[in-house]
Amino acid sequence: MAWTLCSSGAAIVKAGVHANATIIADGASMALISEAAEGLVEAVCRRSWVANHAKLSTPIQGALANMTASIIASDIVVYDNTGYLPREADMIMNYNDEIYTRVLNTLKNFKSNEIKEP
Repeated sequence: MAWTLCSSGAAIVKAGVHANATIIADGASMALISEAAEGLVEAVCRRSWVANHAKLSTPIQGALANMTASIIASDIVVYDNTGYLPREADMIMNYNDEIYTRVLNTLKNFKSNEIKEP
């Protein structure tokens, strides 16, 4: 299940340049974080996004990737925030939370897996 909704690279970028090098290099730990994030997205949305990912439209896939990468990035920051500049970790966490909340509010009440043409 890990890394279906987003790439590890996207999550690491969202964690910022001062992310802990140990956690981002640990593939097993990052996979566990990814699985937890994807599980959270599915649980909150009450939709099987992972199993149906290939059938989703590109905009929906992009929104899911953005949201999931933000969740994972926040977990990376929480793992060890000592390398960040003052207030940098807070700013990254707030930014990722805003993305997560905005996308979640859109997708959890979505009526289909597609965006309709005007």
